[in-house]
Amino acid sequence: MSQADLQDVIPESMRSADAIQPRYVLWAITLTGVALSLFQLYTAGIEPLGLFYQRTAHLGFILFLAFLLFPLTGQSRRRTWWAWGIDAVFLAASFLSGFYIIWYLDDIIARAGWWSQADIIVGVICVIAVLEASRRVVGLGLTIIGLVAILYALAGSRGALPWLGDMMPGILSHRGASLDRLVGQLYLGQEGIFGLPLGVAATYVFMFVLFGAFLEKTGAGKFFIDLAFAATGRKAGGPAKAAVIASAGMGSISGSAIANVVTTGAFTIPLMKKLGYRPAQAGGVEAAASTGGQITPPLMGAGAFLISEYTQIPYVDIVLVSIFPAILYLGTVYLFVHLVAMKQGMKGLPASELPVVRQVLAAGWQFIVPLILLIVLLVNSISPMRVGFWAIISVIAMAGLRGAWALYADGPMTGARIRESVMRGIRMVFESLELGARNAVAVSIACAVAGIIVGVVGLTGLGLKFSSMMISLSGGNIVIALGLVLIASLILGLGLPVTASYIVLIVLVGPALNTEFGIPLLIAHLVVFWYSQDSNVTPPVALAGFAGAAIAGAKPMETSLQAWKYAKGLYLIPAFMVFNPELILGGPVPYVIWIGFSAALGLVAFAAAIEGYLFASMKAWMRLALVPPIIALFWPSFAAELVGAAAILGLLGMNWMAGRQDRTVLAPETARTRPD
Repeated sequence: MSQADLQDVIPESMRSADAIQPRYVLWAITLTGVALSLFQLYTAGIEPLGLFYQRTAHLGFILFLAFLLFPLTGQSRRRTWWAWGIDAVFLAASFLSGFYIIWYLDDIIARAGWWSQADIIVGVICVIAVLEASRRVVGLGLTIIGLVAILYALAGSRGALPWLGDMMPGILSHRGASLDRLVGQLYLGQEGIFGLPLGVAATYVFMFVLFGAFLEKTGAGKFFIDLAFAATGRKAGGPAKAAVIASAGMGSISGSAIANVVTTGAFTIPLMKKLGYRPAQAGGVEAAASTGGQITPPLMGAGAFLISEYTQIPYVDIVLVSIFPAILYLGTVYLFVHLVAMKQGMKGLPASELPVVRQVLAAGWQFIVPLILLIVLLVNSISPMRVGFWAIISVIAMAGLRGAWALYADGPMTGARIRESVMRGIRMVFESLELGARNAVAVSIACAVAGIIVGVVGLTGLGLKFSSMMISLSGGNIVIALGLVLIASLILGLGLPVTASYIVLIVLVGPALNTEFGIPLLIAHLVVFWYSQDSNVTPPVALAGFAGAAIAGAKPMETSLQAWKYAKGLYLIPAFMVFNPELILGGPVPYVIWIGFSAALGLVAFAAAIEGYLFASMKAWMRLALVPPIIALFWPSFAAELVGAAAILGLLGMNWMAGRQDRTVLAPETARTRPD
């Protein structure tokens, strides 16, 4: 291959990277990312590896990539000589952390708890490397929580820090752990860093993050956005409705509400502003819709895989029961968007500015094939890791067929054109492999630190203590308990990403919700997972809202308040699951239909009461009158639900009549003012 050919193969992200990073660092990032993705593809589709081989190798690659991507001096400044020295130490620690166990695995298993001095030293090095990578990649909040968890484990009369144990309240006290025991738990066992969270990140999550990277690089993102605009663009508030649909679809695959806001929001937010939405409204709609992508099947970010592993319920079953709640949430956001558009008299975009559905499908139908294949394989109980592998292969195959057809249709197939097309395809594959690895760094680091927290909880019994505290504070009242979970999720969300927040919360409060309050296991996990999303849209720290504000040019707090309003289903739907478990667990068909109808009716009434509009403007008394029947629909009593539904239907019927009268009055005036 010539030098020119080699230049074509170098990924675009490397060739156009900021000049702050030296070229050899960019090469190292690319080679590490590609090597990690190829390793994951090999283990997913060709030769599966054992638990410790898979997870330790994954962590070694991820840490190495993290310290390359995130220098000690920050991404906006060049590394100094002393920063290079420190980063070189952490790069060596990354390699040692991941591959020490692989090299000495048989000896470590043979020692079975009688750890050598080298085991402990390498374990300490790994914990420090993980915490430092977390500080650089995820943020200081998660790092501090991980550090506090370690100090808590060492505190106690028999621990390495007995003086610290004397400072803790009685309910939190424990006997403490020695350094050897803690390192054995966190590094040399299956309940710490290499526990279930990192296991899910190193298998299922990575494959679907990589799948999303291939979709993005092949142009699938633009295809789905164009399809959403073609379907809804001409309706009132069309761009906002397209944002709901497109963000839900892409958010399920991307695994990050913030990344989804940045990706789809670049298209949807300017169009919403052009149509008449205020900047804060446009940013809020995008943030709420992108958050909905995290709870939308089939992927639900990383949540579906984690819930499946924790509950031992098949992944397909998790996906199936999550479809209707996701529709309810996205339908609520869509309704809010519609009501705002109707109140402000907005129209859709002209047809000349919108893509045509037929043309969009003709140009990009190939992108639907991998999604259909993915769903078919999942339904047939194929391992999600293997499903991800074949989904990626199908994307590559479809992209190759698309390129070959374009090559054939655009003119004579000369050697130069064939060579150019092949180089373009190879470059796309390299870019996708690197992008997938880059996108997986944050979630893998977060899961590694979450593993530290989970390991400490198991070692100290903190989960049982926390559950006892929640029962005591709630007085056994399930509504207060759910409120406490919501508050805890919001506080954790200030410093933790969604995945880590869910893992920590479910370990702490899951046992109490299930055993003490009688909430079915699956519903308890879904409630915690849904509530863990609220840090994306809830002030004062609404991360997705802030991203939307940056694109919209709006004030972050105002945008966050708008996102919080549109995302109210995030709080109401989990509560509805708790008091109406048939929505998730099933039951007699007529009753399940009734439950679904009452849930949808309650959310429509709630949106109308908040917005003060449905078919026409609502007076204050009607908005207040809707509140009691909405609460009645959530009440675990069939009689109360019937009364509530009847009252809501009556009030909304009155609003419909008012809207009809308004249209009747306006029609003659419109006719009189119409030019001859």
